[in-house]
Amino acid sequence: MAFLETFITFVVSTLQKYCDFLQKYLHISFFFCTFARFLIWVIMDVLKRLQLLRAQMRENQVDVYIVPGTDPHASEYMAPHWMEMSWITGFLGESGTAVVTMDRALLWTDSRYYLQANKELAGSSFELMRESDVDCPSITEWIKQTADTNRQWTVGVNPEMYSVNGYKALRDELAETGIVLHSVDLIRPIWTENRPDIPMNPLYIYEEQYAGESVANKLQRLRQAMTDKHCDAMVIAELDEIGWLLNIRGTDVDFTPCVIAYVVVEMTNCVLFVDAKKVSAEAAQVLKSEGIIIQPYGNVCSYLQGLKASAVMLDGNRVNEALYEAITVRKVVVTPSPLQVMMSIKNEVEIAGERQAMLKDAVALTRFFHWLAQKEATGMAETEITLADQLHQFRAMGEHFTDESFGTIAGWRGNGAIVHYAAKPESCAKIEGNGVLLLDSGGQYLEGTTDITRTVWIGDEKAIPAQVKRDFTLVLKGHIALARARFPKGTRGNQLDILAHQYMWQEGVTYGHGTGHGVGHFMGCHEGPANIRTDNNTNPIRLGNVFSDEPGIYRAEQYGIRTENLVVTKKVDSASLAHSTGEEYYEFEVLTLCFYDTRLIERSMMTADEIDWLNAYHARVYREVSPLLNDDEKAFLADRCKALF
Repeated sequence: MAFLETFITFVVSTLQKYCDFLQKYLHISFFFCTFARFLIWVIMDVLKRLQLLRAQMRENQVDVYIVPGTDPHASEYMAPHWMEMSWITGFLGESGTAVVTMDRALLWTDSRYYLQANKELAGSSFELMRESDVDCPSITEWIKQTADTNRQWTVGVNPEMYSVNGYKALRDELAETGIVLHSVDLIRPIWTENRPDIPMNPLYIYEEQYAGESVANKLQRLRQAMTDKHCDAMVIAELDEIGWLLNIRGTDVDFTPCVIAYVVVEMTNCVLFVDAKKVSAEAAQVLKSEGIIIQPYGNVCSYLQGLKASAVMLDGNRVNEALYEAITVRKVVVTPSPLQVMMSIKNEVEIAGERQAMLKDAVALTRFFHWLAQKEATGMAETEITLADQLHQFRAMGEHFTDESFGTIAGWRGNGAIVHYAAKPESCAKIEGNGVLLLDSGGQYLEGTTDITRTVWIGDEKAIPAQVKRDFTLVLKGHIALARARFPKGTRGNQLDILAHQYMWQEGVTYGHGTGHGVGHFMGCHEGPANIRTDNNTNPIRLGNVFSDEPGIYRAEQYGIRTENLVVTKKVDSASLAHSTGEEYYEFEVLTLCFYDTRLIERSMMTADEIDWLNAYHARVYREVSPLLNDDEKAFLADRCKALF
């Protein structure tokens, strides 16, 4: 492998030297040569970084170094400062782990990113490990197979990038064959040029009129949970938890209004570790009035080293190993964070806010689909990217809109079958002819967070294939079945998941993603601890939980169909349970207000109850949304909400 890297270096440097010659004398296109120079620059940069990393490995006596695609806060969306995996590999996918030895460099990623990884790793000497393939060894299996049995091997990782539980699992598995895991940051010493700074955007106070609960009350509830675990201190690293607990928000992370910080809660103190530049005098005064002490972000480990407590509580899946190693208190209780349950149970103010956010979102979506219909009538000249941009513009017209809640997925035809598809400007599909468009999007409003998927037909309605109608209707039937569910208190999400799958399974069709994820309140679009999927999650569905309801069918290279609403859990009126045996029952209230494309429904597959539900939903959509539209938009919505007979 070392010889191969030397050979690659020679080849790319030669190409770099002769790019001008190719362009000038052989009339190779300027754009080709410019692209070639870019690829050469990336390849050379990655090879140089590998050399620097291996020098650090030799100095620190590390045989294998692992660079995961994570950050110190267990974030779904990372600040560029922590994108170490992408920096060392040149791979820009959202999921991946790099493994480097003295003579090999490998990248593990899943099937969503195989094509992208093959392109971006080309020439870099990194080998792609296709972790979704059944014959692909795990990282620890590969290390144990590769290790020199004649001596003890050492594996190095940056403890900031591993959760406490993740670090322990890795350490224990490696120890089975005598391999030692060592905490050491080898990227920081070599990533000294052009490393993005940790974001310094100002935080702001999230007013109680939107949060629905004071910081003092939240801290009181948390301290009671700490007492129940016989702990007098708790370490918090997840940004969503920090934002919710202290009623603060920010713009440090894409799509999620978070502030990069740590928090340590004690029985009489609450310390927020955040750069002082991010806190205005006004915000500082509010935080001080809540009894919150501000210390520099980088002081958290030294604070933990001097912490005087009898027992410290932390969530092993959300607190990083570096913080754990800094704690000198003898007793550390590793347990799921009570904040996860607290956050998930939305109060009445939050639920009312979600309804307002959904109404604003419905106006934006109606305007978008009206615009799209006009484009169809006058001649479509759009791409997946321009559709996403236009939808963003309509959302941005809404009061209190701050951002999208995730990157919009606009999948035309076969691209819609890629569940986590992300259109790129240089390769996105042009919307032309007949086909299925899958549009998964969401917004962040001060009042709440939205997430919705609609699948629509573009083109000649008479050309809709029977299979598309059948698949759309199977998805819709499962979607409606879950929305109409009633279930006793204590029910778990996996016990409801069959409702969404049942009609597809009868036809030998399924989907590989969860049916429902929790949704935060003006916070992360994906939230725990409960969910609705086939996996056995022991967390029950609780009153006030907001979930997505999103079954789908995906036919590779043809189309994807997904239908998604958000729902909130509420009590069933006991008066409607005529034959009840006395248990408390729950049901879902649908929050989303957007029509379905009824042109895609195969009417003969729908039951009378399903049609009644659909008609009532469309009547509600028109009743609540139409007063906020102009006459043309109102007429368009009336047509889309026509009763299905």
